[in-house]
Amino acid sequence: MEAQRKNCIRRINYLTTEMDALYHQSSLKLGISDSVSIVLYAIYESDGECLLSDIYKKSGLRKQTVNSAIRSLEADGILYLQAYTKRAKKVLLTQKGKAYVQETAARLYEAEVRAFDTWPEAEVEMYIQLMEKYARCFRQEIEKL
Repeated sequence: MEAQRKNCIRRINYLTTEMDALYHQSSLKLGISDSVSIVLYAIYESDGECLLSDIYKKSGLRKQTVNSAIRSLEADGILYLQAYTKRAKKVLLTQKGKAYVQETAARLYEAEVRAFDTWPEAEVEMYIQLMEKYARCFRQEIEKL
């Protein structure tokens, strides 16, 4: 049984790495860095504006990496920061940024949609449920470390 579990873990780790590589490949094809891709995707998913703190949470990237990507996009006129509360900032797309997101993050999102469109709805739902279950169980195990 232990050998079977080790094989399952290897397969899961391989597939996780493969997915990371696919997202990296998409960034290269879109002509942007991985961190810029992740930031733009988070903003796109939030309809063109979101809290900076939400990008930190959603991305899993270090704050310094997110801030560098945002400074670069801000310098290119793609987005701007706006005070939201005393401590929070909102990230918003400029008109140029809205067009840019359509050429980058929106294309990636549509590729994901098309990939899932090839699956029966029941499989998509099962996949989501199993991912949620694994994340929940793994989180509990990480807390025990």
